[in-house]
Amino acid sequence: MKTVLIPTDFKLESIKIIDALVQHQKNEIFNIIFVHAFKLSDSITDMLMLSRRSRDYENVSDEFYQQINQAKAKYPTQINNIGIEYFYGSTVAAFKNFIEAFDVECIAYLKGYNFTPINKYSIDPKILTERAGCEVILLNTLTVHANENLIDTKIHETQLQEANS
Repeated sequence: MKTVLIPTDFKLESIKIIDALVQHQKNEIFNIIFVHAFKLSDSITDMLMLSRRSRDYENVSDEFYQQINQAKAKYPTQINNIGIEYFYGSTVAAFKNFIEAFDVECIAYLKGYNFTPINKYSIDPKILTERAGCEVILLNTLTVHANENLIDTKIHETQLQEANS
């Protein structure tokens, strides 16, 4: 089982990476962690309230949760778990500890990923992921192939002759 970290700003487009990831590594079972990074505040009050960060989960829309559940249902044999986590800190050492705590094997980005902060403390994850010493893979959603359900369109010989008459 492979744990993959996916930096996100919780836009619905970021869920497309799941299709690309599953098709890129077809024989793998995944634990997927969507993560957003925040730098720590200088305020002592914010530091004391760090364990009560439930308001950060308000940044995640209901549609985001629904699409995560749909992706999990779409790939039941390849996705073991999908979670959402927040990283609080701005040092590579702290980020390495975060990666180690979740047993992350690789970090996945969509090609052309553009970071969008969700609040004033958001930090670009590339600052941390490029120096963390963890494998980083770039995935392209343009190469994702959707399974098609083709309709049987056989025309019987008698129908073909009637149509040609």
